[in-house]
Amino acid sequence: MTYEQIIKKYAPLLKEVTHIPLKEVEILLLSLLEKNPIWLHLNYKNECECEDRLAKLVTKRATHYPLEYLTNRASFYGESFIVKPNVLIPRPETEILVEKAELVLKGMKNPKVIEIGVGSGIISVMLATLIPNIQIVAVDINDDALALAKLNAQKFSVEEKITFVKSDLFTNVEDQHFDMCISNPPYIENDFKLPKNVTFEPANALFGGVVGDEILKDIIDQCVKRKIQFLYCEMGFDQKNRLEKYLKSYKTKSCEFYKDYEKLDRGFCVELQS
Repeated sequence: MTYEQIIKKYAPLLKEVTHIPLKEVEILLLSLLEKNPIWLHLNYKNECECEDRLAKLVTKRATHYPLEYLTNRASFYGESFIVKPNVLIPRPETEILVEKAELVLKGMKNPKVIEIGVGSGIISVMLATLIPNIQIVAVDINDDALALAKLNAQKFSVEEKITFVKSDLFTNVEDQHFDMCISNPPYIENDFKLPKNVTFEPANALFGGVVGDEILKDIIDQCVKRKIQFLYCEMGFDQKNRLEKYLKSYKTKSCEFYKDYEKLDRGFCVELQS
């Protein structure tokens, strides 16, 4: 069978898991072939010799298993990042957090940043790429996440700017000066029923406690204690009122809440008083 026939054959298997089944079969096929879409369109009528391998990927994707875990890549900030199972998959809305942090950091001479929950490394790696004189301490409790983040740092040649530390929040972080703490922490309430595809991602990167904002509040407390000037975080879409009230218990110079691409409350940017 030709590539064109193979794509049409397997697309119906994905109709229940995606609104773009043809496109996803193409993506899976290209990941196997290590080719680009232009090559595929030029070779549509050629014989496909990897149907067995493609069938296995499509069958797994049909269980709602994430496409990113099957292709081992995800797009973020216009770049292709390595993705692996047991590590949170990058989300487009996190680009907003990076953009807002960059605006502040690029005005500093030698900024020092700590990222809580580095995951695949997208935030730290992009900031290290965008800010030439930055130094970052990136922490995570997940060994798989730290290993993957290091791979992505190496891919973008910024590993010398990032120190990776296994730590539960600030537990294993030395008492040192940081200009900013940035984080996309777990913030989903523990009993929330996840969409099926998200259940394949690590629970400790998703669930933040009974209410959901407990880890965010811990991060706020630690930043105040350590006198970190700027705190930039993602949060749940329904957590603005609680976190706004919590932040008012501390002295802040400024506090901005921002929305994501779907116009939902998604994060906050705080400058704390020293």
